[in-house]
Amino acid sequence: MVNITKKSNTLRKAIASATLCVSKQETIDAVVQRKVPKGDVFEFARAAGLFGVKRTSDVIPDCHPLPVEYTSITFEVKDLEIEILVEVHTIYKTGVEVEAMHGASVTALTMYDMLKPIDKGIEIRNIKLLEKSGGKSDLKNKQFPQLKAAVVVCSDSIYQKQNEDLSGKAIIAILQQFGIETLKYEIVPDEIEAIRNAATNLSGAEHQLLIFTGGTGLSPRDVTPEAISPLINRSIDGLMETARRYGQERMPYAMLSRGVAGFIGETLIITLPGSKNGVEETIDALFPQVLHVFNVQSGERH
Repeated sequence: MVNITKKSNTLRKAIASATLCVSKQETIDAVVQRKVPKGDVFEFARAAGLFGVKRTSDVIPDCHPLPVEYTSITFEVKDLEIEILVEVHTIYKTGVEVEAMHGASVTALTMYDMLKPIDKGIEIRNIKLLEKSGGKSDLKNKQFPQLKAAVVVCSDSIYQKQNEDLSGKAIIAILQQFGIETLKYEIVPDEIEAIRNAATNLSGAEHQLLIFTGGTGLSPRDVTPEAISPLINRSIDGLMETARRYGQERMPYAMLSRGVAGFIGETLIITLPGSKNGVEETIDALFPQVLHVFNVQSGERH
């Protein structure tokens, strides 16, 4: 099965359809009038479709078991066709497209089975996904070339060239995936004054996004929060709450992170852990959805 451990729970929806075609009007009349010998076709098929949605992972090997929060199965009669619509919702790490299509398929097959004794010309056509939403796929192709970034690495050992920077370079590479250019890359020691000077100098119209990596732990040398917090005039506590919750589900010590986030003027400041894994994990938790703050800043509501 595909590894989805890096994904976050979000509301995900899918709508799928299938079309059942009969060969004569008498079949449609029997269905609508509830006169099919095997029983009420709509209600039996709806019940079967619900089972189909819930049991998808049992029959499709690569589908993950997931909590189905909502399922709707509706029918529309058009001449000699019955259109089946299946809508499925979940709050989980992966989508429900296959669940919706499987539900539509099982619904259609149940109708076929119930109607075949009275109509030998039935066909099932056009099982397809109509729409889906939720998760990062909604934003995966969205680019933000209007945003420019600066990245600051806070580390004595890297500043003194005793170690190589991995986390700052990882941030720059990830930002490139969203079309965000990093205009400035700096390495500073773990000192309040040096970190604060970097934040003051790099926040402004040129950089809409300023990311610090390092100095957010519990060591006496970890002073990034103390340096940055007094400069923030609009804090966004939810960013770090989200990052810590995401991290703690994967590594219990994530709760000890003291990262902060907010605006210095019009520049968004985010402080990340110093390790490459910690950086990548936190960015997985926050990006690209965090970039919505710039739509809010400009008055948009997308």
